[in-house]
Amino acid sequence: MTQATAPPALVIPQLIVGLGNPEPKYDQTRHNIGFAAADALARSWNISLAEHRKFQGQFGEGVGPKGDKIRLLKPLTYMNLSGQAIRAVTDWYKLPPESVLVIYDDMDLPLGRLRLRLSGSAGGHNGMKSTIAHLGTENFPRLRIGIGKPKDRGSDSATVSYVLGKFSSAETQLVSEVLQLVADAVSLSLKQGVEKAMNLYNSRTVAAAAGE
Repeated sequence: MTQATAPPALVIPQLIVGLGNPEPKYDQTRHNIGFAAADALARSWNISLAEHRKFQGQFGEGVGPKGDKIRLLKPLTYMNLSGQAIRAVTDWYKLPPESVLVIYDDMDLPLGRLRLRLSGSAGGHNGMKSTIAHLGTENFPRLRIGIGKPKDRGSDSATVSYVLGKFSSAETQLVSEVLQLVADAVSLSLKQGVEKAMNLYNSRTVAAAAGE
């Protein structure tokens, strides 16, 4: 008779980080969808984000959907130094890495798809490289938001201009629905754990309306 193994501990985020770049010229760009997600969560939970020098970002605290304290961070360090801001918050509040949920853009997923994971590599994303380096581990949850690939993948400059470009009007409608899906997935993570949200939301797709 095999010995029953204890169920894995629930991973409940205490700090949610949206990755992006500061400066108005980056607003509404594909690379800043992590910022847009953090803003959507802040609105959903009535958390006001304000610049916090110690944390090198916009930061706010409030109550999540389960009544527990939740913290939101938008690093203002620029993407490739995001980990500095995240580490400043985790050190101050003595948070373990597995309580940090990082939200960011992913070209390998089509627009309309999300992918929650409990751990993993940076996958070439500079913000995640910095986060992993500063937290000293890959074992923290992350939510990737699909932004799709440029049609012309022939050059690095084409990729950069795509990632730093703004969504089309048709895509913008889709993005607002995606951000609602993100809010739902994160809320479930806070209530029942990241793994439960993974099982429910990794297979969801937001599709464009017919004729777009």
